[in-house]
Amino acid sequence: MRAIVQRVTKASVTVGEEQVGSIGRGLCVLLGISVEDTQKDADYIVRKILNLRLFEDENGRAWTKSVMDRDLEVLCVSQFTLQCILKGNKPDFHAAMPAELAQPFYNSILESMRSSYKPELIKDGKFGAYMQVHIQNDGPVTIELTSPAGPTDPKQLSKQEKQQQRKEKTRSKGPSESGRDKGALRSRQDHNASSGAEGDVSSEREP
Repeated sequence: MRAIVQRVTKASVTVGEEQVGSIGRGLCVLLGISVEDTQKDADYIVRKILNLRLFEDENGRAWTKSVMDRDLEVLCVSQFTLQCILKGNKPDFHAAMPAELAQPFYNSILESMRSSYKPELIKDGKFGAYMQVHIQNDGPVTIELTSPAGPTDPKQLSKQEKQQQRKEKTRSKGPSESGRDKGALRSRQDHNASSGAEGDVSSEREP
């Protein structure tokens, strides 16, 4: 999942002559859903959007407050073109989730954002419509978010699980015998080095 997050002084969406969503100061978010996205991706994006510290505090210190800290608005706009893959100069959108699946998924993201914040401060465009998006970027400040991609190949997942198990076994065993032997050897070497003849500069170590 990809999101373009812009700090704005105002933003609005119109469809034809009708204004379907508008905000004052806050965030305008363009959201692109891919065919591989899951609830985990949605949770990540929602959490990041609401907690990004893109605003100043009451003392004017920049990058200290989130949209939730400041009680500001968020305008979300579904934008499948964020999942574009170029084939030469021609955009290909096969990576985007089909509209019949993307619409309920997108609506669930909005509901998650509203339940995590104040529902009246989360605004929306019109899914699937030809929209005019008017953005007055503040700064300008633009942040690109991409949800972490986890392996979907069962073999890759199994490989990661085995690696994790090996790490856990290593931690539970503690230092190996060879590790203790090396430590003892270093200790003897240090002792020999520090017991050199008085006045031998080569035997002195930096403090």
